[in-house]
Amino acid sequence: MNYPLYIANRLSLATGNKKKAPAVTVAIVAVALSVAVMLASIAIVLGFKQEIRNKVVGFNAHITLYVSPTTSDEDNLITMIPSLEKVLDGVPFITDYSLQAAIPAILKTNSDFKGVYLKGLSGELTTNFIGSNLVEGELVDFSDPENKNKVIISGNAARQLKLKCGDKIDTYFISDDVRVRRLEIVGIYNSHFDQYDEVMIYGSLPLVQQLGGIQENQGTYMQIMTDNFDNIAENSLRLQQILNEQIADGTLFRLYRVDNVLNQGMGFFNWLQLLDTNVVVVLVLMMIVGAITLVSGMLILIIDKKRFIGLMKAMGAPTSKVRKIFIYLAIRIALIGLIIGNLVMLSLIYLQDKTHFLPLDAESYYIDFVPVSISWFAVATLNIGVVIIMYFVLILPSRFVAGISPAETMRYE
Repeated sequence: MNYPLYIANRLSLATGNKKKAPAVTVAIVAVALSVAVMLASIAIVLGFKQEIRNKVVGFNAHITLYVSPTTSDEDNLITMIPSLEKVLDGVPFITDYSLQAAIPAILKTNSDFKGVYLKGLSGELTTNFIGSNLVEGELVDFSDPENKNKVIISGNAARQLKLKCGDKIDTYFISDDVRVRRLEIVGIYNSHFDQYDEVMIYGSLPLVQQLGGIQENQGTYMQIMTDNFDNIAENSLRLQQILNEQIADGTLFRLYRVDNVLNQGMGFFNWLQLLDTNVVVVLVLMMIVGAITLVSGMLILIIDKKRFIGLMKAMGAPTSKVRKIFIYLAIRIALIGLIIGNLVMLSLIYLQDKTHFLPLDAESYYIDFVPVSISWFAVATLNIGVVIIMYFVLILPSRFVAGISPAETMRYE
């Protein structure tokens, strides 16, 4: 029989009376709060990373492919030729690619105007992203010729120009000459990314190509999606190398330039890295708070059970065995707090993920709710780490048992 554990279980029954309950209760609550705060910190940061990354990728894709003119006579349009398609289809990490085209435009009402870029809504990535951020109206099929003169504008543009779904607005396109189209607003989106929302509206790709004087198989750039976001930097370099090799072999005849979302959204990703630092600070502080409270509770239990310790020693129990009793008892308290903290916070995280009941200032954080994401690997790692750290932290205060003399404690009441 494991006597230290058995005695600890029996001894724990004695900690429930009114005299001893506060120390145990405070220790349990402190551990539960510490674990809950640590879980919340991890879930919120993971949620922020996921939401911000999805928004930046939604506007830019993983990798962007441009044409780099080598002479002043060459244009900067990218053409979807069979040889380029064959190269892209042969790259193992590319999962999807699509031509994109954007053209500067001016939205004009009777009393105001606004400069924007009209981007052809094409490709599954951009279409799904705009659809998920649609706050009014509907996402029409812009490949349908009947929807050629329809657009989706941002909430910022709608508010500034006092527009709503169903309104028609004169749109001026300036290239070699001025062209005017009367476009119907069929949807309003709001991504809370003002630097994009201020300038981007979406419409038919054929309309953009027509107004820009470019062919059906041409665009201003190409969006490329890959199979792993974490390998974007390496994949970008690899794709550039593959394209350069194909140019050297004579398969391709234009010089291409590869960019990626990490460069295009550098400010956002740098901000997310700062959040990682904040999480580390929170984890360390909460671990310290929980450990100190648990150690304090253990010391109170040792002092409270001073006579019991002396009696055990007088009966021949080794000091190491007595120390293990209190370590097991403190671990038991920590586990109770651990379970309570997990149950409470994981329930709140689940509710927040489903209902978004906690709002957020979108102007400051780019999101109008507190984003959360549960990583079961992170949850398991956190709980295992807490148990291990608590065990080693409790070894030091348990040494106070060695200084308790059986002779003195027999007279202690």
